[in-house]
This record gives sequence, structure tokens and C-alpha cells, in this order.
Amino acid sequence: KNLVKLIGYCYEDEHRMLVYEFMSAGSLEKHLFKSSINGSLPWMTRMKIAVGAAKGLAFLHGADPPVIYRDFKASNILLDSDYNTKLSDFGLAKDGPQGDATHVTTRVMGTHGYAAPEYIMTGHLTAKSDVYSFGVVLLELLSGRQSVDRARRSREQNLVDWARPYLKRSNKLYQVMDSTLECRYSRKGSEVAALVAYKCLSQNPKSRPSMREVVKALEPVLGMEDFFPVGPLVFTIVVEEDKVMDMKVEVEEKHQHHHQNHQDRHRQKYPESAIHGGIVLHGDNGHIVGFTGTLRRQQRTLSYHRERGA
Repeated sequence: KNLVKLIGYCYEDEHRMLVYEFMSAGSLEKHLFKSSINGSLPWMTRMKIAVGAAKGLAFLHGADPPVIYRDFKASNILLDSDYNTKLSDFGLAKDGPQGDATHVTTRVMGTHGYAAPEYIMTGHLTAKSDVYSFGVVLLELLSGRQSVDRARRSREQNLVDWARPYLKRSNKLYQVMDSTLECRYSRKGSEVAALVAYKCLSQNPKSRPSMREVVKALEPVLGMEDFFPVGPLVFTIVVEEDKVMDMKVEVEEKHQHHHQNHQDRHRQKYPESAIHGGIVLHGDNGHIVGFTGTLRRQQRTLSYHRERGA
């Protein structure tokens, strides 16, 4: 179900045509790099696409004889209206090695930026060549960047060379993640997906996982919902004698019904609040005060300037 279905063909005189099922949402490339109408692809949609594509490759590799796709890239991943994933364009596909053979030797073909390094250097084709290409696409899904982008700074033009060192370091992973996601993704899920991409992009083909192992590793990500908190904030500052003693930021829980707007929800949770710029300030005497006035008073004190200098 993760490969496009062949509907029919034409074989008449010199005319040749293959007819495949129509995929209404087009290619992953269009949604990830070329479409600005519907905004950025949500995190869960990206992971759904990644799992579907991985299952398609796993099916091909598990066939008898195995099939090596050889041209796995974002433009060959097609989507239906529900973002179900199907692989298309099998023009470069080859039967994989059989018996005692470890690889198939063939003329180097494919797309720059997606082909495995050992295949480019030797022409030796294995299922692990596809695994590398999958790692590139998974990295594109994580970063929102194309595998090769000449418009970027020289060290960032090749996505794999730039990003791979960050993938296994959770404290650096944010540098790779697509900024258009605006932190709306699972922290744990992103770390799992990044580690899978890191292994798939190994220079040593024997160190790469099989596609079945990739599917097994990525499927749990679809159930990880430890998203970074996003929503209205309550910023509380405790002020004593014109000095800021404490601050804290709370994210409002969204348990209320959807028909309530933000003001209604905030009024329900903080019935005594006086809101200025979306910020609530509690003075040392328990009274709620405005942000602008408090800030101006604070700016007039020497303590403010000392704290600012510090």
C-alpha cells in the first residue's frame, strides 16, 4: 500500500505509456520546499510521511528477488489528501544481489545529494544504498532544508555534511530542526528520528540499519506527544520595595471549550486580573498592578541600573 498502483498501460505502434493512480496532494518536495500557501508541514504529518516511505522501501527490500529503488528522494514520494505516502517512479529500480552476491555493479545513476557515497565511488549497489537516501530525506523532514542548496553559506550547502554531527547531540539538535515548526514538535520524538537519520547516513554501509529496523524505530514516534508547551503565557513578577524579587512564566492549560476566546479563558482563570500587554503583575502587597507603571518606577531606581549592568 506504500507504492503507487499501476492502473494500466498503452502499447500502440511507437507509443508507450504507464498509467498510475492519481495522488491528489502531489509530492513531498512540493509541500516541504515549494508550498507557502498552507504553511509548514506539521510535525506529526512529517513523521507519518517518513514512516510510510520507510515501509515502502522495506517492502521492496523484502521482495524476492529484492528490489533496490536507487532514486529515493522527496520528489518521488507522493501523497494523497490524508498525507498517506506512496513511492513512485521506478525507472531506475534494479534487482538486488542474489545468492552469495553482496552487491550489484551498475552505472552510477540517481540524484546528486541523495546517492550513497560508496555507490558514487564504486558503482556497487546494495539495499543499504537506499537506506542512505532515506536518511537524507528524513533529515530534510527534520530540518526543512534541501539536500543541496547553493544559496546557503558554503559550509551549509550540503545538508548531510553540515547537519550530521548535530544529530546525536540532543543539546545541539535545535540547530538542525526546522524553524518554521516553531518548536511544535515532540522533543523525545525528534531525538529518536535524528538518531535514526544519523545511523542511516553512516559512511560505512554495514553500520546502517535495515529498512525494517528503521520502521520499527520510527513507528513509536507517532505516539510521542511531549510537545514543547505553546499557548498564552502568564508572566508573574514579584516586586518588593521597587526591586524584582522573583519571576515565573506559566503556560495556560487549554482545557476550556474551543468556543471560548483567549480573553474569556483568562478572565475565567484570573477573575481579579488587570491585564496590560498580556502580562499580569502581582505587587508585594497582594494587589495586581500594571506592567508599564511598575517598569517605569523600576527604571527610576538605582537598583534597576545596577541589575541591568549586571
